[in-house]
Amino acid sequence: MSKRVLVALSGGVDSAACAHLLKEAGYDVGGVVLKMSPAHEETVAAAADAAAALGIPLFVKDCSEQFEAEVVSYFTAAYKAGRTPNPCTRCNPAVKFKALLETAEEAGYEKLATGHYAGLEERGGVTLLKRAACLKRDQSYMLYRLGQDVLSRLLLPLAAMDKAEVRAAAERAGLAAANKPDSQEICFIPDNDYAGFIERRDGPSPEGEFISPDGAACGRHRGILHYTVGQRKRLGIALGEPVFIREIDPAENRIYLARGGEDLIQTVFLGELTAPDGKPFSERFRAGVKLRSAAQPVPAEVFCTEGRAEVRLDQPHRVVAKGQSAVFYDGDYVLGGGIIEGAE
Repeated sequence: MSKRVLVALSGGVDSAACAHLLKEAGYDVGGVVLKMSPAHEETVAAAADAAAALGIPLFVKDCSEQFEAEVVSYFTAAYKAGRTPNPCTRCNPAVKFKALLETAEEAGYEKLATGHYAGLEERGGVTLLKRAACLKRDQSYMLYRLGQDVLSRLLLPLAAMDKAEVRAAAERAGLAAANKPDSQEICFIPDNDYAGFIERRDGPSPEGEFISPDGAACGRHRGILHYTVGQRKRLGIALGEPVFIREIDPAENRIYLARGGEDLIQTVFLGELTAPDGKPFSERFRAGVKLRSAAQPVPAEVFCTEGRAEVRLDQPHRVVAKGQSAVFYDGDYVLGGGIIEGAE
């Protein structure tokens, strides 16, 4: 087994502990930090501190052009089209792990490692992606678009650990990140004001009409990129009854509302299907389907044809947003998934 491994450092406790645990296990460890936007300067500095504390070399890879083209442009365009994108599931295969592989090959490292909470298992020459032992921390949803080129070379040392164990490992190593709070924001938007970020970048989103459940105009919205399907709060209107956003129409610049009890769906439509093993999906199969990153998989029957899927849920589920990912599971194993294009 190869003993040279390149660890993706972000300055946080998870990646630093990952590197420390691999050093403890006898690996020859190097670190790499990806600079993907102006907001990543602090990340680069924190990764340098972690690498110095660990006594490992650090490579800095500038991916800003690729990140702008593949992630930021996609992210802003999706919100302006009334969708709710997930930048991490886009970035992982298109930018992050592509850059990690390139750096590893340039520097002579055979394996990669990250501080993600997820598991791997080799079976019949194929590396399977699994949920982490600590389901509260599980990040397999974010990695579902990775292929065998990455998974076959990847190590995930935190697969069986919970956060307290990870912090304890970092503390034993004397790492400054041991007590650093978890990051909750989008990595390229430190203040988490994604609407403000898009408007500063591309100009203000025009106001438009809210349409009531009865079909009448009932107020003005601030611009569609400030809202997401399923949203109930901070709408800025009062109709005398609970309502939520049922649909965002970018062509007409309208937001359609529905009554609080009408927020259930039974069928979800997906595009851009992908599977970690690279194989086509069966035409029909059962799976647990995760419709949000923080949700638990729900039972469903999946019908696939020509890169698209119709997911029929066993039980009604809260409305989902276009642009998010739906990920299929067989128990703890990730089967793949796709991008939500609609629901009914």
